[in-house]
Amino acid sequence: MRLIKRLVAIVLATGALTTPAFAAPIELKLGHVGGPGSLFEVSALEFAKRANAKLGDKAKVVVFGSSQLGGDKEMLQKLKLGTLDLALPSTVMSTESDLFGVFEMPYLVKDREHMKRIEKDVFWPKLAPAGEQKGLKILAVWENGYRHITNSKHPIRKPEDLQGIKLRVPEGKWRVKMFQAYGANPSPMKLSEVFVALQTGVMDGQENPLTQIYSAKFQEVQKYLSLSGHVYTPAYITAGKKRWEALPADVRKILEDTAKETQAFVYESAARFDNDLLEKMKAAGMQVNDVDKAAFVRASKAVYDEFGKEVKGGKELIDRALASAK
Repeated sequence: MRLIKRLVAIVLATGALTTPAFAAPIELKLGHVGGPGSLFEVSALEFAKRANAKLGDKAKVVVFGSSQLGGDKEMLQKLKLGTLDLALPSTVMSTESDLFGVFEMPYLVKDREHMKRIEKDVFWPKLAPAGEQKGLKILAVWENGYRHITNSKHPIRKPEDLQGIKLRVPEGKWRVKMFQAYGANPSPMKLSEVFVALQTGVMDGQENPLTQIYSAKFQEVQKYLSLSGHVYTPAYITAGKKRWEALPADVRKILEDTAKETQAFVYESAARFDNDLLEKMKAAGMQVNDVDKAAFVRASKAVYDEFGKEVKGGKELIDRALASAK
């Protein structure tokens, strides 16, 4: 009897090992800081929909917005450790490599067509390799958008109007330097903490694209919207090299191709949001004004000069980007 029981156990064990298993798709988590209705959310969900249709049962992209997986810096760290699959950083990339600070230069990017040329001439040859050296694989360039200033004190029409304004900025030293040059008192802060800081008066104002302003409900705690358009910020659909290289080659190809093809959708959505959301913010009671952009450009010269001197290859990047506007 003992022999029979042993044989049965062996057969059962062998059967368990050789029976085909239906493995669940690889779950690929994509994190971002955008709130409901933001360009980040719309972009990430469209990418996931398109990618999942092609991936079938190989893998599944699952989106986590509203900083559910951490702030931008935390998510970058998770990418490098291999504990997060994908993220959508923007300004924070300049904390990884100073070369990304080229997109912090005020009024550098004229429009989205210019951005496409910068992407070809500057981003892929110079910035993407700098990201890889930090353990980050960038799949495609998307958008965060043109940034504008809101505050609770008064309209901002020229740089001097920012004197003494406590202004939240994202994590990245060049945005700090820019607003210091304009006379503001800038402080880096996670996006998830900004609403309360504005509501309580810890911060007087902030600067963001219209989609981030509206989706984060800053119009509820800010009176003035000044259409400065001081910086155009790309966003980067990004993986950690460690985790990326462990994925099957066919999954990598689908993700990379889909990330690039989604760019057109992102740009179209961003342009639509720019028009629609401005009217919504006016309807919400915000006072909207234009700014003296020539005055802001003049006040930006010191930031360009410092970037060109401090960052190795910085002046070349600026020159290349400006040349591609023609």
